[in-house]
Amino acid sequence: MKGSLIVVAFFALGCFLGWSGYLPETLIENDMTIYALYLLMFQVGVSIGCDKKLKEILRSIRPQLLLVPLATILGTLLFSALVGLLLSQWSVFECLAVGSGFAYYSLSSILITQLKEPSLGLQLATELGTIALMANIMREIITLLGAPLFVKYLGPLAPICAGGATTMDTTLPIITRCSGKDFVFISILHGIIVDFTVPFFVSFFCSLG
Repeated sequence: MKGSLIVVAFFALGCFLGWSGYLPETLIENDMTIYALYLLMFQVGVSIGCDKKLKEILRSIRPQLLLVPLATILGTLLFSALVGLLLSQWSVFECLAVGSGFAYYSLSSILITQLKEPSLGLQLATELGTIALMANIMREIITLLGAPLFVKYLGPLAPICAGGATTMDTTLPIITRCSGKDFVFISILHGIIVDFTVPFFVSFFCSLG
């Protein structure tokens, strides 16, 4: 949760600096967010490739284990689409793009802002990126706080599905504690697969909206 609060604090600081006019105009005009996006994409590849357990995970994959990330992806997209049907300002595809962040708030928010700017304009694209940031941060926080209840009422796989892309890192400790050490492997595998899908799903739904 501490990491999520730090992200929100930096986001708020960025908003304040942009609004106040303290930043040099050259910094704003050069659109530094695209370089931040490239760096995040590079980081995703490095974090997955450098995982010491990656080879072990790839050797041990059984088809049944893939049902867990599949359930997470399908369930998230289904409920994101249902929310999109209830909202008038945002289309179903835009809501699907937000949901496709799977709690990877930093990458999904920047991607959505960049990809939707040509069709929505800077202001609305920024609003949608902010929604993605807050929605995916809330998903991580809900997993961190609600994991014990998820296990109690829905079973040991529930916090893994709730955690989305974070189950390989930030939510792994609470999942290990609540679901048990037997679910560590599934949690890491789930996180790697879901993490890998984020840029593809977000880009796809942004192109449709």
